[in-house]
Amino acid sequence: MKQPCRGDPLQTFIEIDKLSKTYHSEGGDVEAIREVSLQIGKGEFISLVGPSGCGKSTLLLILAGLIDPTSGSVVIEGRRVTAPQTDMGIVFQDPLLLDWRNVLENIMIQIQIRRLKRSLFEQRAFDLLARAGLSGFEKKHPYELSGGMKQRVSICRALVHNPSTLLMDEPFGALDALTRDQMNLDLQRLWHGSGKTIIFVTHSISEAVFLSDRVVVMSPRPTTIEELLPVELPRPRKLDTRETADFGKYVHRIRSLFYKSGVLQNEE
Repeated sequence: MKQPCRGDPLQTFIEIDKLSKTYHSEGGDVEAIREVSLQIGKGEFISLVGPSGCGKSTLLLILAGLIDPTSGSVVIEGRRVTAPQTDMGIVFQDPLLLDWRNVLENIMIQIQIRRLKRSLFEQRAFDLLARAGLSGFEKKHPYELSGGMKQRVSICRALVHNPSTLLMDEPFGALDALTRDQMNLDLQRLWHGSGKTIIFVTHSISEAVFLSDRVVVMSPRPTTIEELLPVELPRPRKLDTRETADFGKYVHRIRSLFYKSGVLQNEE
């Protein structure tokens, strides 16, 4: 039996309203985002998928309050975003671990920077490492870890202060295919039951469908939303889910939108 989206868009957690962003430079203006509107429910897993340079990362930075929009607004739980958000975790494609810190200390730097009380969060760091399959690696240094393990550490670091929202900017893009598959399973497990809202940027159509409650299909720059696609596949999802006809229909729909917009082109 198919299950509905975990988040409820009718109970809006994040509201993006007519958001636009233009970068100004001596070489001319670049319009990155044009009047994007989107409502996200609490606890939803949303993926943004689109061509390179279409403004996906810019949208995440605006959500985090790290850059300002040119026009429009972002409202989170009724509060307009006008400054960097403290109740968020961010994961980038590069794990950005400090070589001279061990795994535990790389995670706890989040607590140090935020000037939170270490004793209140250290056990949470151990628990996150256990859920990520990294128990026993607390004292290891980054050079002793594989690429996938490093990225697991960066996810734990983003979650250790227990944020309500996790922003992920192509976190698995640099990993090999097998490791990426495992990371998809690991992320699904970490998210399941957490109540956290995740906004996930990816270039992989199948990854977006596998992970998401809804997929936001974005146009070439200046980006607009081509389609907002609910993914009504049972959870938890297994890798075999990708071989089902229902999964294939979602992938085909998104791919057809990219053919229509000229992002993908058939060979003559």
